[in-house]
Parts: sequence; C-alpha cells; structure tokens
Amino acid sequence: MTGQQPILAFLYDFDKTLCTTDMQDYAFIPSLGMTPAEFWAKANDFGRRNRIDGILAYMYMMLQEAERKSLPFTRKDLVEKGRKIEFFPGVREWFGRINEFGSSQGVQVEHYVISSGLREIIEGSSVSGEFKEIYASEFYYDETGQPVWPKLAVNFTAKTQFVYRINKGVLDVSDDRTLNDSMPDDSKRVPFSNMIYIGDGLSDVPCMKMMRAYGGQAIAVYQNSNRPGVEDLLVKGRVDFIFPADYREGTGLDLTVKRIIQKTAIADRLWEENLYQLRYIGGDTLPDQVELF
Repeated sequence: MTGQQPILAFLYDFDKTLCTTDMQDYAFIPSLGMTPAEFWAKANDFGRRNRIDGILAYMYMMLQEAERKSLPFTRKDLVEKGRKIEFFPGVREWFGRINEFGSSQGVQVEHYVISSGLREIIEGSSVSGEFKEIYASEFYYDETGQPVWPKLAVNFTAKTQFVYRINKGVLDVSDDRTLNDSMPDDSKRVPFSNMIYIGDGLSDVPCMKMMRAYGGQAIAVYQNSNRPGVEDLLVKGRVDFIFPADYREGTGLDLTVKRIIQKTAIADRLWEENLYQLRYIGGDTLPDQVELF
C-alpha cells in the first residue's frame, strides 16, 4: 500500500469557460473607449495582415491602443482590471465544494488554468487563489513596471505543453530540460487518466483530444450563443460531455464531475488491491482482499 491519495487535476480554459466573455471585455477594452467588437476586429486584422500569431497580435494591440489613448498600462493596472470579471453561476463556490467532495472520497483535487488570456488579469479575479498554477499569456515588465516584451504567449496548440507539465509535475515554464527528460509512466505526478479538461470551443480542441487519447476526460460548457458549436464537438467525438455553463451544486456538470471523482477513487483502490495481492503470489494462502470502502 502506498498510502498516498490519488491526485485528480482539473484543467480549465478561462474565457467563456469560467467567466462569461473574454477577460479584456470587462474593463480593459471599455477603458480605451472601444467596444469589444471594435478591438478584436482591429487586433485580428492586424495579425492577419502582418502574419503574426493571434495571441501576440492582441497583446501588441493592447499596448498600442493604451499608448495611443495615453492610458496607464502596468501589471498593477491590469490586475486591478481583473476585479471586474464576471463568472458563470456557481463558479466562486465550485472549487471549495469539489475539493471537499474529493477529500471525502480519498482524492486530492487540484485546479489549473490554461488560457490564452492574460495572467495579470486572471490574478486580479476573485478566484485566482483557487489555482495551483495559472498558465496564461503574460508580459515581462521593466523596473518601472512598464511592459517591454511578451513573457509567455499561450496559443491554442501551445496549451498542450502545459498538460505535459502538469502530468510530470514540472510546473516552472523555464524548466524545459526536466520536462523533456524521460520518465516512467508510473512515476509521473498526475496520470493523464486523472485529468479533466473543461473548455468551451474549438480553441480547446488540442487539449480535449489529448484527454480523449490518453484516458482523461474532456468536458465542454456552453452558453446559448455557442451551444451549436459545442454540440458539434460532442457529435464529432472531441469531448466526453457537454453541459450548460452552470457550476452550481446539483447541476449536470456538478453531478458528472463528482462521479468522475468517485471513479478515480475506485480505480486507485483496485490498483492498490492488485499490488497487495501480488505480494503474496507464491505463498501458501492468499490473504483476504483489501477493504475498498
């Protein structure tokens, strides 16, 4: 018996998965005197014309528009704007409730963000303290607090590297050497089968496909505006489940996640029982099976 609780990792997209729209829409874009539609059209057009990665394009456009309007643009200012983020029903209570349920089942629950949005804004939100790690795009700031370079840009396919980091327990984004070291599957900190990815659309498909390929679970949440696209993900076998973006107790999302936690607990206990019995192979008698519940 190892005596260690299995770890179950929840991996979340952020925009339109936990919060109701793109995180820049709540406070940053209004501060420019622009509508979200105007800002994103300008950023996307700039990226296409100059063949720039879409994430780097919007980060550059944030800098340019703030400078053009003579607005402050510091890490502190962006964190403050994160306080305006609005979440789907039940999100604020979700983490504590799921952690408590996991503990009751003998499962250690961890939460991670993997987002193409800005880490600085996420850090200002009311749920930022719930995450073991936040992987999101981020600026590097000089000694005066001014952004001078992209520190991290998390585009849709780049999201998958952070799944591997969580899998191996190599959370430092600057540590590529350890990440790429060979490691036996049974020594990895969080098996893929003990992961649940929750997203909302096509930008999450690379991570969702990883979950489906390696034994984890992929869940898509939707609002009325994106329900057809999410239903298409289910029809095409890219996700295991779809639910309305409602994280309150007793919803379909809540109940299904709790069943996955229970399944993780049972699988771990069966594995422990198997190891327990193998120790006695070759002996005269096989001991009674280990107590599961």
